[in-house]
Amino acid sequence: MIEIIDGLALKKMFIAAAVTLDGFKEEINELNVFPVPDGDTGSNMSMTIGNAMTELQKAEPDSVTKTADIAAGALLRGARGNSGVILSLLFRGFAKSVKEKKTIGAAELAEAFREGVSTAYKAVMKPSEGTILTVSRLAADAACEAAETETDIEKIFEHMISVGEEALADTVNQNPVLKKAGVIDAGGKGYLIIIEAMLASLQGKTFEVPEVKAAQEPKEKADFSGFDTEDIKFAYCTEFIIGRENQKDPQLLREFLDKLGDSIVVVDDDEIIKVHVHNNCPGIVITEALTYGNLITVKIENMKLQHTEAVEMQAAAQEEKSTVAKPEKAIGVVVVCAGDGLEAMFRDLGADGVISGGQTMNPSTEDILKEINCTPADTVFVLPNNKNIVLAAAQCVGMSEKNVVVIPTNTVPQGVSAMLAFDPDGGVEANEAAMNDAAGTVHTVTLTYAARNSSFDGIEIIEGDYLAMIENKLLAAGADFEAIEKEIGESLADFEPELVSIYYGENVTGEQAQALADVLQDAMPDAEVTVIPGGQPVYYYIISAE
Repeated sequence: MIEIIDGLALKKMFIAAAVTLDGFKEEINELNVFPVPDGDTGSNMSMTIGNAMTELQKAEPDSVTKTADIAAGALLRGARGNSGVILSLLFRGFAKSVKEKKTIGAAELAEAFREGVSTAYKAVMKPSEGTILTVSRLAADAACEAAETETDIEKIFEHMISVGEEALADTVNQNPVLKKAGVIDAGGKGYLIIIEAMLASLQGKTFEVPEVKAAQEPKEKADFSGFDTEDIKFAYCTEFIIGRENQKDPQLLREFLDKLGDSIVVVDDDEIIKVHVHNNCPGIVITEALTYGNLITVKIENMKLQHTEAVEMQAAAQEEKSTVAKPEKAIGVVVVCAGDGLEAMFRDLGADGVISGGQTMNPSTEDILKEINCTPADTVFVLPNNKNIVLAAAQCVGMSEKNVVVIPTNTVPQGVSAMLAFDPDGGVEANEAAMNDAAGTVHTVTLTYAARNSSFDGIEIIEGDYLAMIENKLLAAGADFEAIEKEIGESLADFEPELVSIYYGENVTGEQAQALADVLQDAMPDAEVTVIPGGQPVYYYIISAE
């Protein structure tokens, strides 16, 4: 029987949940209704809780409060996608419930889970049943019911899991989209895996934490602060070329240099000897080199000085990035998009900052917040341009000292329309209304490929097939591109648009895009059809009609 959870035990439970979820992320991804190659639920939830694991590994929390606070903060900053944000909200409420508690018992644990559910429901504008919200709510209610008579925490978790599994199985009946696809909710599945892993940890099961976690992204640049300047053994990088003027063997020079330094490279031919060596006495090196011939070129650099300067520059850059920029104007705009063409277009329309992201790469709340803080304006408008990023962007409201306004654009064309309505000299409320209205007039079709076999509402989808979506709903699927583009044209024609814009992706040529434009022009002869290089990954075409 386990009646108490302390800070260290809760830390192990979070780490177990992160490790376990990472192992199941692809299985969870497979439950996504449409097999588009997006950043899927399992991946987003794994990266989100993986951020908590990373922070907890650095800490030795002495209370449940401390563990929960560290986890909640890391979950919020690392939250990606709607599922990741909801997961962070569930544990933000959990942390709030266990404030000022060194340990917790069964009743306090159950109440913490219930408070997490309450926090998540309040934050989601239009909560849908048959989702992670439903599963977590019914599981928390079960925990509270069990805690009325039970003090064994294992029993609380077991009751949560039992009721949660029933709730998860019923999601296919509660959510019409899931019912058409014949699958259970992916987020609910991920949540139950987390609860099961927490129980397993509490029961003493050990979890091996990988040295390099799947959620960890590669660094774009070297971290020069990772070691001290004094750790550099040899200070001078010495490079030179000498002309060969005698028959002295270059191997002797290699042996000489080997006694003085490291990183030695000696390359020779009939005319020259080229040398690279790290050492502490470049004068001696050059003197010896002159016994082989005359110097042609020479370069000596102080690596300790270079390292010190690099650390200082990197620190200054990081400080600049993390510092809230002083306002230089009333309103600024930050957008999310992927693709050189789309980024250039948004900047031309007046965006101050562009966060690289979208399909397959949902930026975290912290990524969005950093760009907001870097924008030199009192008020910053955020255009997520993806339905799976809107909730993450919304978490930034109140996290920055700037006034943050999220325009909930679900697609890139909605973002473009909103930017066209933006007036940099206008007021905040007027701009918010105008941008929301403009975004609402746009209809969007996206064309990509099926990432896996699937079936939806009687339509069989084969891996590799073209997959067309309209307003994030399935429009058509199949291997016949001509049939797909005809379906797109007929569907968009129903809206009687005046302007149709075709943004073509990184693997599409201008000629191919123009061929599609000709088909759409025939379907909508009164519309102005424009072809624009977007350069976006994953999606062959993003098409707007307004």
